[in-house]
Formats: sequence, C-alpha cells, structure tokens
Amino acid sequence: MRVKPMIACVGLLAGALVAVASSTAQAAPTRYEAESTPAVCSGAIDTDWTGYSGSGFCNGSNSTGGYLQFTVVAAAAGTATVGVRFANGTSAARSAALLVNGSTAQSPSFEGTGAWSTWVTRTFSVSLTAGSNTIRLNPTTSAGLPNVDYLDVEAGGGDPRPPGGLVGWAAQAGGTTGGAGGSTVTVSTFADFRTQAQSSGAKTILVDGMLSGSGTVEIGADKTIRGVGSGSGISGTTLNIEDMSPANVIIQNMNIRGKVGGDAIQIESATHIWIDHNTMSSTIEDSPDYYDGMLDITHAADYITVSWNVIRNHWKTSLVGHSDGNGSEDRGHLRVTYHHNWFDRTFERSPRVRFGETVHVFNNYYTNVDNNADSYAIASVMDAGLLVEGNVFENVRQACWSASGYADSDPGRLVARNNSLTDSGPCEVNGTVAAIPYSYTADAVGTVKSSVTAGSGAGKL
Repeated sequence: MRVKPMIACVGLLAGALVAVASSTAQAAPTRYEAESTPAVCSGAIDTDWTGYSGSGFCNGSNSTGGYLQFTVVAAAAGTATVGVRFANGTSAARSAALLVNGSTAQSPSFEGTGAWSTWVTRTFSVSLTAGSNTIRLNPTTSAGLPNVDYLDVEAGGGDPRPPGGLVGWAAQAGGTTGGAGGSTVTVSTFADFRTQAQSSGAKTILVDGMLSGSGTVEIGADKTIRGVGSGSGISGTTLNIEDMSPANVIIQNMNIRGKVGGDAIQIESATHIWIDHNTMSSTIEDSPDYYDGMLDITHAADYITVSWNVIRNHWKTSLVGHSDGNGSEDRGHLRVTYHHNWFDRTFERSPRVRFGETVHVFNNYYTNVDNNADSYAIASVMDAGLLVEGNVFENVRQACWSASGYADSDPGRLVARNNSLTDSGPCEVNGTVAAIPYSYTADAVGTVKSSVTAGSGAGKL
C-alpha cells in the first residue's frame, strides 16, 4: 500500500562525518587577442585560416626572433592560469620559452594540431604581480612559434570546482584528477571531440557547443571532459569508459542526451571516475527499451562518484551490475557514491544495484517517479549493500526495494536513515551494510530540495 504522508526512513548504520568546505566557481578568464594592442606580434597578423577569434591571429616569423608578447593586468599578486590558443598544422612540435616579466616560467612544446585551422589551448600556471605584467613567448628553434589566436588569463589557478569538491568513492585509493597536469584543448566538432577523447595522455577537453555524432567514443585515460558554458554537450553517441584501472576520467558540465538503443555513458571494468554537474535527459517513449541506460556501471567497475547531476525523462537510469550471474566478478567492487543529484521522471534504476557494497546514495532529490505500478527509485538486489540517507522523495511510487528483491533478482541489503517521503511508497530496508570509509557531510534533509535544484546540472559550476 502506498504511503501518502511525509515520513522518515531511519536505519541503524552509523558513520563518521566531517564538514566539507564549499567552494565557488571562479570568474571567467580575461581574453587578450594576439592581433590587438598592446599585444606585439613579431611577424604578421593573418586571417587566411578559419576558426580564429577576433579579427586575426599572430603568424610569427620562422626564426628564434619571432616572438609574441602580451601585456596583462592582475588585480592582485598571486598564481594565475594562462591559456594559449594555437594552431600548428605541421607534424613537428614547436618549442618555446614562456617568460613572465622577463623571467622564464615554463618551457612549453606546442604539438601538431593536424591542420592550421584546428585550434587547441595549452594552459600553464604562472605567478603574476599586482598591476601590469608581460607574458612573452620566445621560439627556441628556427621553426618559430605556432600560429597564436589569443591568451586567456584567469586569476586563482582556474580549475572550477563544484560545491564541496570531489566527495565519495572516486576520491579514494589515489583519487580522481582527470586531465590535470596535461594540455587543454577546445573542440567544436564531433570529429575533433572523438579524436581528442580517444587520444593518449592527460588532457582537459573543453566542449564548445552541442555536438552530435553516432557510434561509440572510447574515452582514454586521464581525461577531463567539460562543457563550455551551460549549453554545450554531446548527443547521439555512447561515451564508453572501459578496461582501465585507473581510468581517471572526469565528465563535467555537459548536456548529455540519451542514445537510442544504447547507453549514453557506459562504464565497464574501469575505476576512478567522476560524473559531475551534467544535465542528462531523454524523452519518455512507449517502450522502456527505446533507450538503454543513461549511466550504466558494470563488470567490476569501482571508485566512482556521481554528483550534482540532473537526470530526467528516462526509464533505465543507472544500472550498477549488469547480471544476476556475474557475482564472481562484481563482488568486492561496484563501489559508487550518488549525491546531490536530481532524478526527475526516471522511472527505474536510480540506481538498481547488484552485488556492490557499499553503494552510498545520499542527499538526492527524486520527483515524479510514478509512470505505472512498476515505477521505483532505488533497488538493492543480489546481496548488494546500500546506504540510503538524507534523500527527498516526492511522488515516487516506491522509494526503495531490498528485502523483496526486484523482478527476477534476489533480495539485497539496504539501510535507510533520515529520508523524507511525500506522496511516495516506502523505502524498504533489509539487513546491515559495511560502514562508509570516507569522511563526508550529509546535509539536513530539509535543505536538500533547495540545494539540489539550485546547484545541480550543467551551467551550475
């Protein structure tokens, strides 16, 4: 029987909690165009290759004297992140010295980009003084510099972090850093996105615009994939993270559309992954199988955090463990944290877990999970162990399954505490689960709805 009034599901598992400090998104960088005063280009300002911003780019002379210098202003002394947007249509890298106020700060090598119309961005951390600073690129070989479009300068180090930073399983066993320490590239076509995502080495890939493709994109290790602004993302393809330990992949600030007949994000036999601040959506079709999973985690994948996402209008949302018969591979793995996500009209699997322990589901907001009598939010089956705490369920047919099993799957274990249910079926509990090994703060349940709706999804970093 469905329970209509607001109630709280309370369990007995206790865990140590510590506060996690919030951080705020940093301001947009200041852009300095290479063709505009006070920049000085020792060469020519050209316009013969497409894809540049502003009114042109610097084509330095092919000599060690073919420098490019910017004058930038810092409000205060400190560390800043500078990004050099360049194109190098040759196969050979072009080396340079990066000087700040006359002293060498970095010795970058600008790799070939495949074409003179293909622009990418390399980022560096430098120290600036308060007031005016010079940032100069001196080529170190007679090949000169690559073509340079602009310099972006962002005070404070520049890798935006969401509220609370990385929390949960993805922060354990060495953590998850994505493309930190590698180059930064900006892509605006699906072909470029696939090339960069599948490349080797640490890299931050900035996706500019909504890109549409087909098939599967195999994401390489040590990648951060981050959308630009609030309207960038990917559709029509499967983002596949597979057979890497650690994968060390971050997907952040993206609009991701469900893939007809397949998974939107597929994680198999891979560890250390952070899915954060994305908006993932489909359309509700007559058949639950029109799309497959939105975010499926299978084949002993491990150390994963799913945080601050909006996921809506999807049937088979997030499957953890693909088969009742795969216990020999999955037991001891499938450790996933879901926190501060907004699940809206996600009619099942948010998540459905086999074998994984402990899967931690806290401070999520569930709304309108009520398509038919089979709709539910969370299921623990096949002896999985879930801790479900501080979540808000509104108009959810069944908040949690565990002791009853689900479909053909045997029961799982589930401890629930401090959840809020309004016009929702119960959160079924069963047994005990292993303690959470990491420190975290579960917000008071009365604040979850407002914080999740205000802070989750793309464009909220």
